Amino acid sequence: MAKAFVFPGQGSQAVGMGKALADTFSVARETFAEVDAALGEKLSNLMFEGPEADLVLTANAQPALMAVSLAVTRVLEAEAGLNLARDAKFVAGHSLGEYSALAAAGAFSLADAARLLRLRGKAMQAAVPVEQGAMAALLGLDFETGVAVAAEAQAEAGGVCQIANDNGGGQVVASGSKAAVDKAIEIAKGKGAKRAMLLAVSAPFHCALMQPAADAMAEALASTNIVAPKVPVVANVVASAVSDPQQIRDLLVKQVTGTVRWRECVGYMAANGCDRFVELGAGKVLTGLLKRLADGATGMSVGAPADVEAYKSA
Repeated sequence: MAKAFVFPGQGSQAVGMGKALADTFSVARETFAEVDAALGEKLSNLMFEGPEADLVLTANAQPALMAVSLAVTRVLEAEAGLNLARDAKFVAGHSLGEYSALAAAGAFSLADAARLLRLRGKAMQAAVPVEQGAMAALLGLDFETGVAVAAEAQAEAGGVCQIANDNGGGQVVASGSKAAVDKAIEIAKGKGAKRAMLLAVSAPFHCALMQPAADAMAEALASTNIVAPKVPVVANVVASAVSDPQQIRDLLVKQVTGTVRWRECVGYMAANGCDRFVELGAGKVLTGLLKRLADGATGMSVGAPADVEAYKSA
């Protein structure tokens, strides 16, 4: 039975996340303090107390979610004897979660992950003026149909429309120029989508409009010390395992404008022997998706003190 450890992306944030961990485990408090120091501000206060309107801002949500994931990882190392090099066949993360996976696997430091995600969040937010971009969930369509919908919408409305996320189980997300994404919603309904609706996001992530953010990340990653992770990381944009530091750097840049191929990432890990998936961090989104992506695989999520006890028992 091989295990994969997976790390959630944006949308899993909630006010209060990480607080019970910090109240219970000193290693979690130390992790949050390390992130606060790296950013030069008390991000932990925002995570624990809100306000939600500030926590959901991309520049805050991204490092905050990583902080919770790394706190959980370190708590399991201290309390349950977790050793990723021994216990994991792969690690992977959804979008920003890829940074959490890389930090957990030792490819770069926690402080560097926090600074990179703060920059990534700001750069993604700044890449497209507010109201000019959009994202939409196209539910009940497979990936190939989603790609066809996006291409048709782009041809009819102009601008940009691409598939940003292939989450599997008929959950595809389109991203791009507002008019093109509106058109994609209309076309998707005509092609049998169960539901197609705009998402409450602040920018059109994972599409060509994010190129300015990709350029900013290329510059930041060029000067970041990256080493081979102690566990192969299944990268979003290629849906296969990588360990080479330069390849990791290149793929993190491509990830800003590229599709998050989560369905294929889980499929790759399952095809390579993983039948147990452990989600480390806030929420249970990836554990929920797993049921539709890997037949016979079991999933558990660890984000609170009670989950730590459940992990130890399992």
